[in-house]
Amino acid sequence: MVRSAAVVKYYFYKATEAVEFYRPIMYLYFLSLGLSFTHIVIFEALYNVATVVGEIPTGWVGDRIGRRNSLLVGSATITASLVAIALAESAIVFAFLFVVWSTGYNFRSGTEDAWVYETLADSDDTDAFTNVRGRGQSIALAAGVFASLVGGYLGGIDLSYPFLAAAAFTGVGTVVILTLDEPETYQESGSSDLGMREAWDVVREALGQRRLRSFILYYYVLFSAVTYLVFIFLQPAFEATLVDLGIDATVTIPLPGEWSPELAVAPDNVETLLGGFYAAMNLASAAVSYRIGFLRERIGLHRWFVGAPLVVGTLLVAMAFVPALAFVALFVGWGIVQPTRVLAGQYVNDRVETLGRATVLSAMAMVSGLTVIPFQLGSGVLSDAVSPVPALALAGGVLVVGSVAILLWEPPVDVPTADPVAD
Repeated sequence: MVRSAAVVKYYFYKATEAVEFYRPIMYLYFLSLGLSFTHIVIFEALYNVATVVGEIPTGWVGDRIGRRNSLLVGSATITASLVAIALAESAIVFAFLFVVWSTGYNFRSGTEDAWVYETLADSDDTDAFTNVRGRGQSIALAAGVFASLVGGYLGGIDLSYPFLAAAAFTGVGTVVILTLDEPETYQESGSSDLGMREAWDVVREALGQRRLRSFILYYYVLFSAVTYLVFIFLQPAFEATLVDLGIDATVTIPLPGEWSPELAVAPDNVETLLGGFYAAMNLASAAVSYRIGFLRERIGLHRWFVGAPLVVGTLLVAMAFVPALAFVALFVGWGIVQPTRVLAGQYVNDRVETLGRATVLSAMAMVSGLTVIPFQLGSGVLSDAVSPVPALALAGGVLVVGSVAILLWEPPVDVPTADPVAD
């Protein structure tokens, strides 16, 4: 009963992750202020440098102060950052805010999964992690469908409004966090007494495991870096494809009754179109995340992690030759991220100990943040010189070649000997 109540609170918390309010217009907002693609990737690079520098320290602090308090600090910092971003105007201020923003997510990173896993461990039910985490993510994505549509609409009025709406929802999430309890598994683990030197030893031991070594390189380095570029350049690539294909049409949406609204499918209406595009991605990702436990049993972790990078990479390369495929490549490239993240969380959590869990999971995110920086800077310069589409196509080629090389070197996920669940 206690576990059920805790899981319900977790679901409420996930519903307040309001990133989809601003995602459809985020980079259009920066461009509208006279900033360039190079500015944007510098902001993102600073964000990731802050992630790299702060992940292990904030993970260690999370182990010391507790899962709930770490989530609380993170959500409060994110809320304040969103309000400030909506009011900022200069590149220097944005650069500073991206560092603060990253710090907020650092406190969340690793801690959320650690809280869920250890809460389930209290009732000896860690096998339910994939289902609980997947359903929580599906709730966040389903809420994101609404948020994307509203964010696109608000962005059509003023591109700063979606950030204020996101801040309001994240603030509600901060209140929900106050009702969470610390898992007994965490309290009994001694993590609150973990010293920094001990934390480094725990991280080094976890990252040195043979069964995690290639997975970290495959997922946290290669796949995460390329899909992060999809996230950064989705909006300008979407708009550029609309322009390049010369799409300018009006679509009538059939509804019951006499009223049939019209939708302009043209570059001039890109904010609304992006809102709908993000909503569709969230809806599809939510459906997959909700059934992720079933898919894990039927497909298996090995097949999923072999197939996902190759499919995404191939689609990104193909859109350079068939421009219309850009919409499919962007949809799949970002829509597959959350379900894959849930499966990665289960795989890693099953292979690390409770002591220092948040620190280890934060270290994984640190590795990802470090390796994405050169991808960001290079793609930003290329996008300013040409366009975002060739930059993403090149990244897709790197993903395909790199994935094949790692698979030939050392399988990143254990190959099941009997059934997929054994993964």
